[in-house]
Order: sequence, then structure tokens, then C-alpha cells
Amino acid sequence: MHRPLICLAPLLACLPLQAKDLSVAAPKLAGMSEAKLVEVHAATQKLVDEKMVAGAVTLIARKGKIVQFNTYGVRDLASGKPMERDTIFRIFSMSKSITTTAAMQLFEQGKFELDDPVSKFIPEFKEVRLQSGEKPEREIRIRDLMRHTSGLSYGFFGAADYIAAGIGERDRPLADDVRAIAKLPLVCEPGTKFVYSVSTDVLGRVVEVISGQPLDQYFHEHLFEPLGMPDTGFFVPAEKAPRLAALNGAREDDRQIRVIDAPATSDYLDKPKNLSGGGGLVATAGDYFRFCQMILNGGELEGTRILKPETVAMMTTNQIPDEAMPIGIGDTRIGIGFGLGFSVVTAKGDWDPAARVGEFGWGGAASTHYWMSPDDELLVITMRQFMPYQWTLERGLKGMIYDAIEN
Repeated sequence: MHRPLICLAPLLACLPLQAKDLSVAAPKLAGMSEAKLVEVHAATQKLVDEKMVAGAVTLIARKGKIVQFNTYGVRDLASGKPMERDTIFRIFSMSKSITTTAAMQLFEQGKFELDDPVSKFIPEFKEVRLQSGEKPEREIRIRDLMRHTSGLSYGFFGAADYIAAGIGERDRPLADDVRAIAKLPLVCEPGTKFVYSVSTDVLGRVVEVISGQPLDQYFHEHLFEPLGMPDTGFFVPAEKAPRLAALNGAREDDRQIRVIDAPATSDYLDKPKNLSGGGGLVATAGDYFRFCQMILNGGELEGTRILKPETVAMMTTNQIPDEAMPIGIGDTRIGIGFGLGFSVVTAKGDWDPAARVGEFGWGGAASTHYWMSPDDELLVITMRQFMPYQWTLERGLKGMIYDAIEN
């Protein structure tokens, strides 16, 4: 793993980062082939030219240096406005690693243990039941929230009770939403199975209870300001609204991509009452790069320490027990595990052929994605806005990007 940079001025480490260093370095300085990165660019542009992708922003960094930061196509089909480096995206489940990082800061402060029951901080979870009506053999632990072994679920997986209960509605405060979640039956015994779910939303509420701060305030003070991520938050303020990308949807019979959430009328222009740590954030590629580079550095960026190296190592190591493997989201992902907030490649396999063992990352429902390979000191972010999720950019570019590594 890339070793953290040594801070030569401890006083400066306590100060927030005001300027974002997003300059692009020559690929050779990071041990990458310029010619092969040109091929990556051409492959991405071809997807846009063939109208498979309306617009995208891609960022590739190695050894702490950005070697490619490109924009493609348009951020809004209706207006024709081009994608730009500072375009703001709905990152949905890419919020999960940020929320888990916030929780792990509190863990490092001794505010909780990973095996503490969630009910210690949210009493309603003491009474949770299985679908049979019986009490589970053990309570949901905070560790379960981070690795999706809580037994909770998502409404879009067909859990009708979640839909009926209005789980995730933007106009309901997070505390109320989590209390409603606690009343819903678990789909399995805690700790026995990976089930992708609202677990990270519950974790966000745990952060609020322990810290005594609303989640947006905690994020701003302890993550976004220290890391220099000014464009990340739960909504897009008015002065930044022109930078919000349109959200596109499934193609009609004529194969045309269509806008399903226009920037000018998007719900994301208003602050939600429900601060969803599982999927509520917006961000730019540049902001998210700074968060990821901190993780890849072992919890530190430009002299600002967010987490200890040993904490990051635990988060990015598979935490799913053998009996609960494999993971999946309506599929079976052989060779993929899950740490605390990140998926982790545990073995070579057919599910993600180009992936390397030790690689970790995750994506968001609107086809945003990131991955990091600590052994290669590599970080890649691919941003577009299309639902349902498509693997087009990640799968199309991953092998080519690895091939561009020279030394």
C-alpha cells in the first residue's frame, strides 16, 4: 500500500485544506504509458460517439499523481451543456464509504466498539424481529451495518414493506426514517448473509447520536472541509445549480437516452430532511478523488490525518465470514468480499475478470464508480449519470488502465 506522506509541519496538519490540487501530471512521472492512456481516452470517446454514454468524467491517478482527468459529451442532453471537470453528480451509494469513514473516526476515539449492538445508540433496534415474528439469535451489531450483514434490506429489491413504510423519502428526518426501519422484519439472521441494504443509513444515524451533530454538519467539519471537498454535500446550493448534471434513464424503443431528472427541477436543489448516509450525497470527480486518495494513502492527505493506517487496512480487507459468502446484489460475485464500507477483491474470477486481488471500491446507482488497487498505487473514478446502473465505463476501461502501468 502507498505509504502516508510525512507531515513536516504538525501545526499545518490541523488546518483545513482550502485549495484543491487537481493538476494533471505527465503519465511517465507516475510510471504509466502515455500512449496507452490515449487508448483509454479513445475508448471512452467512442462510447460517447456511439451514443452509449451521454457524457462522462474520468479521473486516473497513480502514486498520488493525477495522470488523466478528462471530460466527454454533455452533462445535459436538453441544453447540450458539456461535461466539465467540476460537474456535480448524484453519487448515491458512493456515499457509503464516506459515512463509514465518519463512523470509523468515532471508533478510533473509543466512542463505540464494532461489536456493540446498534440498540446501544438507537434503542428501537432492541425490539427488531425476523419475518417469522421471532427475535433474532443476536442483535444487529455496528459491524453488521458496515458490511451489510444486518438482515435489513432495500425497497427496490422487492421488499414491499420498505416501500409501504416510505423508507428513504427525502422529506422525512433521518431519525424518523431509522425508527421506521427498526419496525420492519429482518430478511435473515444478523451476521449470516450479505444483503445490500439501508444499513449505512442506520449507521449515519449512529454517527449523529454519538457525535451530537446532524450528519451534514459532521461530514463538513470532519471530512469535507479538512480534505478540501467544497462541492460534496446532500444538495446543490443555488450558486452551484448550473453545474449539476442531468440524470438520464433507460433507453426507449428508439434506443435514445432520455433525461429523467433535469437539473433545473431536480429535488437535489433543495436540502433534504433525510440525510441519507447510504445514498444521499452529490460530489464532483475532483472532490471524490481527494477522499479516495486519503484512503489510498492510509488515512492521510497532504498532512491532514483522517484515519489511522490500521483502521483503513481493516476497512479495506474482507470482513464477510466464509459462511456468509459470496456477496451479490441480485447476482453472485465470486471472488468479491466486503470490508467496512468497500467491496474487496479476494480472488481472481469471472465476475470481474480485469480486477486485481486486493482492489477495493464501490459504485452508485446512477453509474458512478471508483476503484483503488493499493499494490499498484492506482485510483480510478468514472462518473456519468444513468439509471439503472451500467458497468459500461468501469468494465470497458479497467483492463486497459491496468495495462497502462509500466513500472
